[in-house]
Amino acid sequence: MGLLLLLAGLALFLGMHSIRINGDSTRDGLVIRWGKGRYRGIFSIVSAVGLVLIVVGYGQARLDPIFLWTPPAATRHIAALLMLVSMIFLVASYVPRNHIKVRLKHPMTLAVKVWALAHLLANGSLADLVLFASFLVWAVLVFKSARRREPLQMNSNPSVVNTLITVLIGTGAWFAFAMWLHVWLIGISPFAR
Repeated sequence: MGLLLLLAGLALFLGMHSIRINGDSTRDGLVIRWGKGRYRGIFSIVSAVGLVLIVVGYGQARLDPIFLWTPPAATRHIAALLMLVSMIFLVASYVPRNHIKVRLKHPMTLAVKVWALAHLLANGSLADLVLFASFLVWAVLVFKSARRREPLQMNSNPSVVNTLITVLIGTGAWFAFAMWLHVWLIGISPFAR
């Protein structure tokens, strides 16, 4: 049952977040048909329902896991390092005028890619494969689509200070998540033996 809920949640959440993969015409058509407010409301509700189904489905699937492989212990360390990169990319998407955002253009999508890859390396259950491979494939498609669209208009004069702030906040967020939040939210310590 957990895997079915997980799959349904992924279909809803990633489906809604895939509307622009083939360009803006689908989204623009829906906005014209429904109006901007109604479109945003439906998008938000469907995404929220999908996210809840992902969390519940993944949680249930973890109670009775189907293991496909046992990752070597070293993959946890590789995943931890990749997660540091992912957190810095995530923060880079919000801090204005940082070198990372200017260079990579879409650091949020890259953060999702790195997050998914890290978790695929460190986990070996069917639920892990379904969850993280789905997000990885989605992020690859979204990144490719975003690169095909018109380039982002952003300040090409990045600030060293903003870049340092990005790295410091990302590193702090990674540390807090690795040490406390991952256990509190997910129930697993990334550094447990």
